[in-house]
Amino acid sequence: MGTELWRCLRVGDWCLLALSVLLWAVLTHWSWQQPGATRVRIYQDGQLYAELDLLAQRTLAVPGPLGATVVEVRQGKARIAQDPSPRQYCVKAGWLQQAGQAAICLPNRTSIELTGQQARPYDSLSY
Repeated sequence: MGTELWRCLRVGDWCLLALSVLLWAVLTHWSWQQPGATRVRIYQDGQLYAELDLLAQRTLAVPGPLGATVVEVRQGKARIAQDPSPRQYCVKAGWLQQAGQAAICLPNRTSIELTGQQARPYDSLSY
């Protein structure tokens, strides 16, 4: 029965199938693409501590209740390089480079967020 189905397909059916797969691939790529970031905002205890351009190479120590959190900016990316927090989740987040990405160090009350040219997309945090 399976081979009978394949024999029933004509040239137009194959073209429509190929076009559908191509359209699916393009839409999937387009929907997962995120805008690039241009700036990084550094927050300490909920207040904006600094805003830096991602194209500049810079290292900044942000004082917190547990000690200094080191934020590194280089080549269009940002990361939290060092933090005195016990579990190091924000350090394990690694390099951030897309607008909307963030790393949060809760015990030291420090966070970074990347921003871009476009408005922030809606998600569970900004809704």
